[in-house]
Formats: sequence, structure tokens, C-alpha cells
Amino acid sequence: MPGGARDAVILVGVEPQLKWRTFASEIVGIARELDVGLVLTLGALLADVPHTRPVRVTGTAANPELVARLGLERSRYEGPTGIVGVLHDACNKASVASASLWAAVPHYVAATPSPKATLALVERAADLLSTSLVATDLEIASAAYERQVSEVVASDEDVSAYVGRLEESADEDEELLEGTDLPSGETLVAELEKFLREQHRGD
Repeated sequence: MPGGARDAVILVGVEPQLKWRTFASEIVGIARELDVGLVLTLGALLADVPHTRPVRVTGTAANPELVARLGLERSRYEGPTGIVGVLHDACNKASVASASLWAAVPHYVAATPSPKATLALVERAADLLSTSLVATDLEIASAAYERQVSEVVASDEDVSAYVGRLEESADEDEELLEGTDLPSGETLVAELEKFLREQHRGD
């Protein structure tokens, strides 16, 4: 990678419908064979976010040391999963460091690929890997995407009003984050768990 002393091995593919464990073990095997330092998955999730604001990218990892080093959050998710969860579980069992980055994309344009989200993921991944990338094509595509979606939204009063409310909410959240020294996600989870334990003892 430019400006770095490491290479990147990129896997692009469709989530398998069968043999998830085999798929994950193949990737872990390749990671070990190539002495991979970090398996990093990138993805997007639908959310109540406006297309006109910066893309929120969240990152998670199971290893506390990796969480601290990369400035991520520790994953505490325990619900249904897809191949990403299976892959990270396989990496964890094989002692291969892994992390995941997710970009929030507007649910009202779910069927349209988002170069804006892709750009945000690429920039965050480059930051995590301590490298710099020239992403001019993505920057141009991102601006075109935002402009085109804005034109479609403006043509429908109801959608336009809805996006306006999302923008207000996003701006309020941003002001709250800037004006407040909020505790980390891990601290909040720990406090919630403590509260629930105390409630259980009380019952």
C-alpha cells in the first residue's frame, strides 16, 4: 500500500448461502498462510440517516487490545448473524486479529449503491492501516450520488419533508456530541449491565 510497509489482500465476493464454516475456515487458512496481521471486513447497514450529511462509520472488534489500539468499540452483539459474524468468530478462535467497519446508508435509497458510503469506508480503513490513498474517482462519484439523490428527493414533497426531519435530527446529534464529554460505548454498556444486575437482585 502507498506510504506503508505492508500489502493488502482484498477479497470481494457475495455472501455464501451454504457452507459458511467452510468459507470462513478457508479465509482464516489463507490469512495464516500469508501471515495476515489484521482481517478487516467492510460493510454497510440501512439506517435513519440523511444522504446530505457525512457518513457515520462505526467499527467493532472482539479483542480488547485491538479495540484500544484502533479506537474501536468492543462487539457485544449476541443476536442472529451473517457471514461476517461467522468469519470474525472463526478468526477469534484461530487467534487471527479481526475488526469490522460499517457505514450507515439512508434506508430510503436502499436499492442504490452508495459511493459516498464506500468513500467513507475506504478513508476509515486507510486511517486504520496507517496509509494514504488517492480516491479522486470515489470523491467525484460521491458528489454525483448526493446531487442525484437530492434531485429525486426534491421532486417528492413527502420524502423531502422526511429527509428534512432526518437532517435536523442528525444536526442535533452532532451538536450534542460536540458539546458534551460523553462516556464511551463500553462504559455505557457496563453501566447498563450493572443496572440490570441490580434490578435482578432486587426482584
